[in-house]
Amino acid sequence: MQPTATVLVYSDNAQTREQVRLASGRRPAADVPPVEYLECATLPAVLRTLAEHRVDVCVLDGETAPAGGMGVCRQLKDEVFRCPPVLLLIGRPQDAWLATWSRADAAVTHPLDPVAFADALAGLLRQKLGVDA
Repeated sequence: MQPTATVLVYSDNAQTREQVRLASGRRPAADVPPVEYLECATLPAVLRTLAEHRVDVCVLDGETAPAGGMGVCRQLKDEVFRCPPVLLLIGRPQDAWLATWSRADAAVTHPLDPVAFADALAGLLRQKLGVDA
Protein backbone atom coordinates (compact mmCIF):
# COMPACT_ATOMS: atom_id res chain seq x y z
CA MET A 1 0.00 0.00 0.00
CA GLN A 2 1.31 3.46 -0.87
CA PRO A 3 2.22 5.66 2.13
CA THR A 4 -0.40 8.38 1.47
CA ALA A 5 -3.32 9.08 -0.84
CA THR A 6 -3.89 12.50 -2.36
CA VAL A 7 -7.39 13.96 -2.47
CA LEU A 8 -8.16 17.13 -4.42
CA VAL A 9 -11.02 19.14 -2.87
CA TYR A 10 -12.71 21.71 -5.11
CA SER A 11 -15.10 24.28 -3.66
CA ASP A 12 -15.29 28.05 -3.69
CA ASN A 13 -16.42 27.86 -0.06
CA ALA A 14 -13.60 27.46 2.49
CA GLN A 15 -16.07 26.04 5.04
CA THR A 16 -17.08 23.29 2.62
CA ARG A 17 -13.44 22.39 2.03
CA GLU A 18 -12.93 22.26 5.80
CA GLN A 19 -16.03 20.07 6.27
CA VAL A 20 -14.62 17.60 3.73
CA ARG A 21 -11.33 17.40 5.62
CA LEU A 22 -13.09 16.99 8.97
CA ALA A 23 -15.65 14.46 7.69
CA SER A 24 -13.03 11.97 6.52
CA GLY A 25 -10.17 12.86 8.81
CA ARG A 26 -6.62 11.78 8.09
CA ARG A 27 -7.71 8.25 7.28
CA PRO A 28 -11.28 7.54 6.07
CA ALA A 29 -10.92 3.78 6.71
CA ALA A 30 -8.38 1.46 8.30
CA ASP A 31 -7.60 -0.33 5.03
CA VAL A 32 -6.70 2.79 3.01
CA PRO A 33 -3.61 4.98 3.41
CA PRO A 34 -3.66 8.30 5.25
CA VAL A 35 -4.96 11.18 3.13
CA GLU A 36 -3.27 14.42 2.12
CA TYR A 37 -5.58 17.15 0.81
CA LEU A 38 -4.99 19.61 -2.00
CA GLU A 39 -7.55 22.42 -1.91
CA CYS A 40 -8.72 24.39 -4.94
CA ALA A 41 -11.24 27.23 -5.15
CA THR A 42 -11.24 27.77 -8.93
CA LEU A 43 -11.37 25.64 -12.07
CA PRO A 44 -7.94 26.85 -13.30
CA ALA A 45 -6.46 25.75 -9.95
CA VAL A 46 -8.07 22.30 -10.34
CA LEU A 47 -6.63 21.86 -13.84
CA ARG A 48 -3.19 23.05 -12.74
CA THR A 49 -3.22 20.78 -9.68
CA LEU A 50 -4.19 17.74 -11.75
CA ALA A 51 -1.38 18.50 -14.21
CA GLU A 52 1.26 18.99 -11.51
CA HIS A 53 0.37 16.40 -8.83
CA ARG A 54 -0.58 12.76 -8.50
CA VAL A 55 -4.22 12.87 -7.39
CA ASP A 56 -5.99 9.68 -6.30
CA VAL A 57 -9.53 11.05 -5.85
CA CYS A 58 -11.26 14.36 -6.60
CA VAL A 59 -14.01 15.72 -4.35
CA LEU A 60 -16.02 18.35 -6.24
CA ASP A 61 -18.66 20.66 -4.77
CA GLY A 62 -21.69 20.76 -7.06
CA GLU A 63 -22.70 24.14 -5.63
CA THR A 64 -19.48 25.96 -6.54
CA ALA A 65 -19.79 29.01 -8.78
CA PRO A 66 -19.18 29.96 -11.50
CA ALA A 67 -17.87 26.53 -12.55
CA GLY A 68 -20.02 24.03 -10.66
CA GLY A 69 -18.67 20.66 -9.63
CA MET A 70 -20.99 18.75 -11.97
CA GLY A 71 -19.78 20.56 -15.06
CA VAL A 72 -16.19 20.37 -13.86
CA CYS A 73 -16.57 16.63 -13.33
CA ARG A 74 -17.86 16.11 -16.87
CA GLN A 75 -15.04 18.27 -18.25
CA LEU A 76 -12.41 16.32 -16.29
CA LYS A 77 -13.81 12.98 -17.45
CA ASP A 78 -13.63 14.23 -21.06
CA GLU A 79 -10.26 15.99 -20.94
CA VAL A 80 -8.00 14.45 -18.28
CA PHE A 81 -6.16 11.29 -19.30
CA ARG A 82 -6.74 8.63 -16.63
CA CYS A 83 -8.97 10.98 -14.65
CA PRO A 84 -9.05 10.05 -10.97
CA PRO A 85 -12.37 8.88 -9.51
CA VAL A 86 -14.68 11.75 -8.60
CA LEU A 87 -16.84 12.10 -5.49
CA LEU A 88 -19.45 14.77 -6.09
CA LEU A 89 -21.12 16.79 -3.33
CA ILE A 90 -24.74 17.38 -4.32
CA GLY A 91 -27.25 19.74 -2.74
CA ARG A 92 -30.14 17.27 -2.47
CA PRO A 93 -30.80 13.58 -3.14
CA GLN A 94 -32.93 14.47 -6.18
CA ASP A 95 -29.76 15.73 -7.89
CA ALA A 96 -28.33 12.21 -8.13
CA TRP A 97 -29.33 12.03 -11.80
CA LEU A 98 -27.16 15.10 -12.47
CA ALA A 99 -24.25 13.35 -10.77
CA THR A 100 -24.82 10.44 -13.17
CA TRP A 101 -24.90 12.86 -16.13
CA SER A 102 -21.61 14.38 -14.97
CA ARG A 103 -20.08 10.86 -14.85
CA ALA A 104 -19.18 11.13 -11.17
CA ASP A 105 -18.06 7.86 -9.62
CA ALA A 106 -20.00 8.54 -6.41
CA ALA A 107 -22.13 11.27 -4.86
CA VAL A 108 -23.08 12.33 -1.35
CA THR A 109 -25.45 15.06 -0.24
CA HIS A 110 -24.44 18.25 1.47
CA PRO A 111 -24.45 18.97 4.40
CA LEU A 112 -22.07 16.08 4.81
CA ASP A 113 -22.84 13.04 6.91
CA PRO A 114 -19.29 12.15 8.07
CA VAL A 115 -19.94 8.38 8.02
CA ALA A 116 -21.47 8.37 4.52
CA PHE A 117 -18.78 10.69 3.19
CA ALA A 118 -15.89 8.69 4.69
CA ASP A 119 -17.41 5.45 3.33
CA ALA A 120 -17.76 6.90 -0.17
CA LEU A 121 -14.23 8.34 -0.14
CA ALA A 122 -12.73 5.10 1.18
CA GLY A 123 -14.58 3.13 -1.51
CA LEU A 124 -13.12 5.30 -4.27
CA LEU A 125 -9.65 5.08 -2.74
CA ARG A 126 -9.93 1.28 -2.61
CA GLN A 127 -11.00 1.26 -6.26
CA LYS A 128 -8.17 3.56 -7.36
CA LEU A 129 -5.45 1.93 -5.29
CA GLY A 130 -6.57 -1.66 -5.79
CA VAL A 131 -7.15 -2.28 -2.07
CA ASP A 132 -9.28 -5.30 -1.18
CA ALA A 133 -12.14 -4.38 1.14
